Amino acid sequence: MFKNVFGSGFLVRTAHVVLTWVITLILFLYDTELRKQEETGQLLQPVLFVLLVLVSVLLYFAVSLMDPGFILTEDSDLQFTLGGAEEQQDMIPACSKALRPRRCGRCLLQQPMRSKHCQTCQHCVRRYDHHCPWIENCVGERNHRWFVLYLALQLLVLLWGLHVAWTGLGHAPSWSRWLRSNGVLLAVCGLLAPLALVVLLLLGSHLYLVSMNATTWEFMSRHRISYLKHCGADENPFDRGAARNLWGFFCQWGSVVWEQAYFREGSDPV
Repeated sequence: MFKNVFGSGFLVRTAHVVLTWVITLILFLYDTELRKQEETGQLLQPVLFVLLVLVSVLLYFAVSLMDPGFILTEDSDLQFTLGGAEEQQDMIPACSKALRPRRCGRCLLQQPMRSKHCQTCQHCVRRYDHHCPWIENCVGERNHRWFVLYLALQLLVLLWGLHVAWTGLGHAPSWSRWLRSNGVLLAVCGLLAPLALVVLLLLGSHLYLVSMNATTWEFMSRHRISYLKHCGADENPFDRGAARNLWGFFCQWGSVVWEQAYFREGSDPV
């Protein structure tokens, strides 16, 4: 289920963790709101902030090391995908040869619908979304919901940290002395602000796509994807309405036979 923590991406993960705790330490060493509360015995917010940072780091590692849905063997249970059930194969239009099951030219395995081969990970991934260099892992069927939850928690930590750093900025009689006394906190603000903006945009785009039951790969490359390029610009064969899409994404577990959702209009995937 999890990859080797010392494998590919070790430096990226190490840099992320070190930077996270260094910034957290700075927020407590300087005369910020958190330090003042700690010194006066008001420990609720300082402890809560540290716990949120800790959970965000743990969630980062979980998403980074988790199997995103690698296709390692041909799944005999997904007969629709492999073409084992005649009545299911009859549901595929005869003229739609491009929609029939494909075999990956690199893995040499049958590809279920919505899967894609990742050249970085060297595996096909179920319900492929994208390969994220931040976590050095693919985002796919098994870790996509956790990736979105991680983005939400990370955004909360970044915004809170930005607020805390801002409260530590003090006054000085001259600009030069002000810059010297507040230089470290200014650097922290200069780092956290763009990171918060990036995470906000990522979270917003993922929630938007999830509400339509679409992936980043499908949104960006639908004109090249065999099962989408014949659909209209606003047509998504997997869309069941925003509420049901969000419920299925966050609350339903297990693999989905997307071929059934694609060819059986109006029925739920199993």
